[in-house]
Amino acid sequence: MKHPVTPDGRYFVVRGRLWRMASPDLPEDERASLVKRLMAARRAVRDAKADNDPDAEAAAHRAVDEVKRALGERGPVWWNDGTPDFNRHMAKNTPYADWYGKVLVAGLTGPRRDTPDTHRRSNRAHR
Repeated sequence: MKHPVTPDGRYFVVRGRLWRMASPDLPEDERASLVKRLMAARRAVRDAKADNDPDAEAAAHRAVDEVKRALGERGPVWWNDGTPDFNRHMAKNTPYADWYGKVLVAGLTGPRRDTPDTHRRSNRAHR
């Protein structure tokens, strides 16, 4: 199962945690440009860590935050109906709990993504 998206399109879920989606109001060319900048900033974080350069790492983290705010993933919410923001909350502790419970059940009872071969290989890797 890919990361499920809440029915209202505001969040996707990774390991039970809600993460705010980018604003759907962004024009596609602007969103694409921001995503390109985000990937560059994330690479800069990786490189600064590899170089053990705390100043460069801090600057890169600020760049990531700036782009995520421009995308609408952080900072003020992009919706205007007064619904509170549940970004980074565990889905089970939010109004999305019932929905997420159904997603989990569907994912557990639905078809598996791995084949027996990949399952065996992944078990060998952990021995």
